[in-house]
Amino acid sequence: MNDLVSIITPIYNSDKYIKAAIDSVQAQTYKNWELILIDDFSQDRTLEILEDIINNDSRIKLIKLKSNCGSAYARNKGIEEAKGRFLAFLDSDDIWRSEKLDKQISFMKKGSYFFSFTSYNKINDKGDGIGSVLIKNSVIQYSDLLYTNSIGCLTVVLDLKILGGKRYMPLINMRNDYALWLSLLREGNKAYGMIDILADYRSRKSSLSSNKLQVIKYQWKIYRFYQHLGIFKSIYYMLYYAYYGFRKY
Repeated sequence: MNDLVSIITPIYNSDKYIKAAIDSVQAQTYKNWELILIDDFSQDRTLEILEDIINNDSRIKLIKLKSNCGSAYARNKGIEEAKGRFLAFLDSDDIWRSEKLDKQISFMKKGSYFFSFTSYNKINDKGDGIGSVLIKNSVIQYSDLLYTNSIGCLTVVLDLKILGGKRYMPLINMRNDYALWLSLLREGNKAYGMIDILADYRSRKSSLSSNKLQVIKYQWKIYRFYQHLGIFKSIYYMLYYAYYGFRKY
């Protein structure tokens, strides 16, 4: 029997998109999964939509937070509840391709990889394609990841059996997934990428990550306070990060 995959989905005011995200999980050709939804005190119709969905699929679990705590806290609550050997991440406005888990779990087991990621498409609020993020390096080490985060959270799968247990994201409002990837690779591990496009990332104008000044601020925090890099190293990597971002956008 296939190993259980625990999928972590933090949610906040996602009534426009959450059904599409869940539909993409239910459409997976890999059937042994649990979807852990963590509602971060939504104030729209999200909960109303979720109640109907979870009543018809026992693999879907809902955690309701009593106040708005942010994506890192929500993700960590989901990780706490996870029972699977594999841990995957899908935000409430993103979408997976139906073969994602099948292909990725097979890839990881064949190579005995604990950390994998894939290429993905970018879509806008309406679901129209606006580009792709393709893997350039199939193997990423800590030193590579310091320059820029080339790993999309919606594509990541971790093998907790090989990793030796659960790991959690630092409680910061932005870039918490990136901070976790760095901490994992800093131990000498590597992340392995698949060139296949297996997910769609929704780039929303109103999203927290769309605020470039805030992203730069948190990027600096990660270098200085979470990776404990010296001031000159931090400046060096920040300059490269800014250059890469300028080329990208």
